Amino acid sequence: MTPLALPPPAISIVAPVAREVSFGLVAGSVPVGTRRVIVRVGARVLADRPLRGRTFSLRLELPRSEFDLRVIAMDARGRRSTGFVRDVVGLPAAAAPRVFAGREDPELARSVRALAAGFGTTSAIYVQDLGSGLGAGWNAAARFPAGSTLKLAIAVTVLAAHRDKPAAGSRLDRLLREMLVDSDNAAANELEVWLAGSTGAGSARVDETMAALGLRDSRMFGGYETPSLRLLAGLRPIPVRVESQPDFGLGKYTTAADLALLARSIHLGAGGKGPLPRLGVTGAEARYLLWLLADVSDRGKLDRYLDSSSTVLHKAGWIATARHDNGLVLWPGGAFVATVMTWRAAGAGTSSDVLAGRVAVEALARFREVG
Repeated sequence: MTPLALPPPAISIVAPVAREVSFGLVAGSVPVGTRRVIVRVGARVLADRPLRGRTFSLRLELPRSEFDLRVIAMDARGRRSTGFVRDVVGLPAAAAPRVFAGREDPELARSVRALAAGFGTTSAIYVQDLGSGLGAGWNAAARFPAGSTLKLAIAVTVLAAHRDKPAAGSRLDRLLREMLVDSDNAAANELEVWLAGSTGAGSARVDETMAALGLRDSRMFGGYETPSLRLLAGLRPIPVRVESQPDFGLGKYTTAADLALLARSIHLGAGGKGPLPRLGVTGAEARYLLWLLADVSDRGKLDRYLDSSSTVLHKAGWIATARHDNGLVLWPGGAFVATVMTWRAAGAGTSSDVLAGRVAVEALARFREVG
């Protein structure tokens, strides 16, 4: 009896990785004898390349929404091997993390000041291109009630304490998703308890992480309220100073400059750069964190006036008197960080979201102009 022919060995895909963002690298190894490598997303062919050897490394523009990727290896006789990666979010290749020196852009600074003045009451703004370092700030050192914005710092602290990216469906994976995507306060408190046994001790751990990242004007101040508890040289640096500051008493606080630094650190960490690796947060964990932020459905803020060519990864926060948004805007030409914080004693509303949207549009237009 003739033995049955065995299928070719499976493909090994090392990038991208499931449940992470990708800046366009598709890489791995294929069976001996492979002559072509084909990369597909659904019916769309992203690449069809000849290959010599057993390894491939391609830089591609990937879809901006979540997708499943398939790699096909074909030998000289037309036999195929296939590998799959599921649950990936593509980001622009030009937005890949890089180290830069920050400096103020005078024209953008004028636009930012005008937007802040037009808001009418207390606000703070910080924007910076993550390729050139150009940016602008207004009132960026003023302390505001932080609301849910510091949940991003809890996530970084948890990933620093955890050995690797949380397994799909695990308790930590579920809690991080609930805290960031749904902004669930109970999940945030549970993660602080996981860190150190109580929300108070966990909050202190988060404060240590923020200090290690250089966030000098931020404080976690315990857990979150829940229904059950309610009962460059020669150029000016981007200004980080206080123009006006709300009087809000005790509680969680942060600044626009600190929140921008937090988002920027996660972006750098996704490329294995910046301070996060020193804290124990791997590139895979940072890319997983950005993947979670890509699923945040809290729209109409930084993304308010942006078209579909831009992707916003953000974490907003608000209480009755304060309303903020902080995150990364990624577009085909690169990426920038944007933080907009607002305060109104009589109550903050959608005008805060409009300000955030206008800041993002002005910054994108300027960064497109200067390249």
